[in-house]
Amino acid sequence: MREKVKEIRSSQVNIADAFWSRMQEKVIDVVIPFQEKVLNDEIPGVEKSHAIENFRIAAGLKTGEFYGMVFQDSDVAKWLEGAAFSLAVRPDAALEARADEIIEIIGKAQQPDGYLDTYFIIKEPEHRWQNLHECHELYCAGHMMEAAVAYYDVTGKDQLLHVVERLADAIIDRFGPEEGKEHGFPGHQEVEIGLMKLYHTTGKEKYKDMARYFLEERGKDPDYFYQEKVKRGWQHWGQYSLDQLDVSYNQAHATIYDQKEAVGHAVRALYMYTAMADLARTDGDERLYQACRTLWENIVNRKLYITGGIGGNPEGEAFSNEYELPNDMAYAETCVSIAMVFFAHRMLEMETDGAYADIMEKELYNSTVSGMQLDGKRYFYVNPLECEPGASGKLFGYKHALPVRPGWYACACCPPNLVRMITSLGKYCWDESGSTIYSHLMIGQTAKLEKAEITIETRYPWEGEAVYTVKPVTGQEFTLAIHVPYYVDLGQEETCLTVNGERINAQEILQKGYVYIRRKWADGDQVAIRFPMEVRRVYANQRVREDAGCVALMRGPVVYCFEGVDNGELIQSLRIPREAAVTPYVCEEGILKGNTLLKIEGCRMVGSEALYSEKPPVREEAVLTAIPYYAWANRGETQMRVWMLE
Repeated sequence: MREKVKEIRSSQVNIADAFWSRMQEKVIDVVIPFQEKVLNDEIPGVEKSHAIENFRIAAGLKTGEFYGMVFQDSDVAKWLEGAAFSLAVRPDAALEARADEIIEIIGKAQQPDGYLDTYFIIKEPEHRWQNLHECHELYCAGHMMEAAVAYYDVTGKDQLLHVVERLADAIIDRFGPEEGKEHGFPGHQEVEIGLMKLYHTTGKEKYKDMARYFLEERGKDPDYFYQEKVKRGWQHWGQYSLDQLDVSYNQAHATIYDQKEAVGHAVRALYMYTAMADLARTDGDERLYQACRTLWENIVNRKLYITGGIGGNPEGEAFSNEYELPNDMAYAETCVSIAMVFFAHRMLEMETDGAYADIMEKELYNSTVSGMQLDGKRYFYVNPLECEPGASGKLFGYKHALPVRPGWYACACCPPNLVRMITSLGKYCWDESGSTIYSHLMIGQTAKLEKAEITIETRYPWEGEAVYTVKPVTGQEFTLAIHVPYYVDLGQEETCLTVNGERINAQEILQKGYVYIRRKWADGDQVAIRFPMEVRRVYANQRVREDAGCVALMRGPVVYCFEGVDNGELIQSLRIPREAAVTPYVCEEGILKGNTLLKIEGCRMVGSEALYSEKPPVREEAVLTAIPYYAWANRGETQMRVWMLE
């Protein structure tokens, strides 16, 4: 592991980027107010949330019954976290005041012993902490911890921070290795992330120790959840046979050090891996780091969709078998891709390797933001790579893969998760050590770091150019390490790296995907990187049977797809010749305005109208259009494909 880095706060970075600023503005202007109204049940025609009302009832401010999922509290926590990060992007006194009111209600709902979970406070107080496997108390606690840390970081207000410290202390009092405490761990990982963030903010070792306990206790007794069920004699999600309990679903089948393959519920797994990587970095734990590396490589090399989607098995929202990556039945939950951003960044904090930054970039430009409609008002939970109207969202096996984004969900984990990721984007762009500033993402911004203020100007991902302007804080020498995406060929004549206009040999200073420029920086020094943005053909491993004979198109970090609205009916009849000319162009109108689209000199195979025929289809020339994958399903219900027959 490298020299330790200091985590960058989102408040240190001001995004000013043609792609991401529009995303952030949409989130702040549309999504956060919309979701706030949803949480208050003020939007007709969408799934009822009742989440804030649950807190009012738990606080004794209203009367009524609990409504929603057992983890309904987490929607409020994630919204608060996203609202906090949005205040760093754009201060808003009215929003902050409303967030303060919600935080006050949450504080009043907290029980005298520190316990906080509206489901059990209102509905089943006698069953607190009895069902860690199913009931998400620790999951909700983790999200509330993350919200508290974000709100404190941005506003300096510590009311919610004190609430979650009391909650964390209550958890520590109940669970742990000591005699007299319960030797348990969460059914849905998340509290481990929250505890680590609480440690980083407060410096209190007990929170880090609790995170380590929950991580290392997992898998020591694979029968723990079975024994828990037998002991309590009841189940939250309905009665099912105990012999059906699959502990790999919760990643409880083996210790974190013995798990070699990513299995089970994908969000739970990625949240756990994120916490593992954070703990490994914090403690300099090489064994834990190697465990993270093993799981990372298994996902990236055997279980990752080209879009960055993760989870090919809709049963259990789970990882599929290795190389089993169905396109039209993909689950690829938005939350998993967001969690992969978290995991990738924690891995980068341990090791400066462009492989992590490349995956983070893939997720950000494709399978995360595909979860939100371009107007910010509708959301995908599932992100398939192929859509067939009439089958997708309707037929058995395809009901999860909807052809259009709904307005909200009963299980609404993804929309607020997107809010907190997009508004906190700046924190994933940089790391800083004692000697080096690391730039991971070519996003337009100004970052106020310890050694320098750095401004990036760029039109990425549509154009291959970024200019870094450095304003050093001191006169001391330091290194600026800039990530170069994996597809950039530094040996090409058209690719160049310059410092104050003078070309330098980038290959000589390249290490694991980063160019290292060390100098005594002067105010106004500029580093520029320029490279051609060529359309690339991508082929899947031949073990991926669904993609055999197919090709996918990428340009920069953006994966492209084909929709029926551009290409007519039966896009399965389209072919992309091996040597077909592909021309990028900027869309000038409509919902896709400003996006770079692709025109391809392709063909259509036209055959008999009979169900079967001995006459082969004939080829007709056709001009095909491809759009960025993240923008699909914004122009009505239509066919869509990422992988096309070649």
